[in-house]
Amino acid sequence: MSPQNDGTIIILSSPSGAGKTTLVKLLSEKKNFNISISHTTREPRSNEKNGKDYFFVNHSIFKNLIKNNEFLEYAEVFNNFYGTTKKPVIELLSLGKNVIFDIDWQGTRQIKSQNIKYKIITFFVLPPSKEVLFERLSNRDMKDKLIASERMKDFYKDVKHWIDYDFVVINDDLNKCYDEISRLIDLSLSNEKRTNYNKKIISDHVSKLIN
Repeated sequence: MSPQNDGTIIILSSPSGAGKTTLVKLLSEKKNFNISISHTTREPRSNEKNGKDYFFVNHSIFKNLIKNNEFLEYAEVFNNFYGTTKKPVIELLSLGKNVIFDIDWQGTRQIKSQNIKYKIITFFVLPPSKEVLFERLSNRDMKDKLIASERMKDFYKDVKHWIDYDFVVINDDLNKCYDEISRLIDLSLSNEKRTNYNKKIISDHVSKLIN
């Protein structure tokens, strides 16, 4: 298949709790994108299913996948490993299917560094405020309530990577945020001139988040 007909990699990253997973699911449902399902060593949450949300594996299996160079990207986050295996993603892209990723800045950096032939569009999702972020983290199941404060500490480190992404959006309203991401994807896929977001507005917002 020619490069013109190849699929595109679309990446959504964010600090934990900013809403990227919900946005990824919306994009998959409404735009018929294929979600890349990651492997992870963490325990599933109460609403998660193996093979649908993640492939839940033990550390031994994950390390064997690393050893066999089967990952497109992987990272250790909050004492657990997350990673995307290469084969299913490349197969989808070669068939002209767009693949959407729900990964952090570490995984994004790894994918971009591999110089693969497929087009990549990256988004960084920001919460409207620290208070909203903490509320979202605390409203997860009981186990996550216990580590909400720990995740907030990592937030200050993660949020600084917004500058490395093609686009940055603020998730203060889920539907509006989805519409903005969808619009920017359509523009990028049609090779139209991109409508750049206002980096000064984003920079000021990030400053409020971390101060």
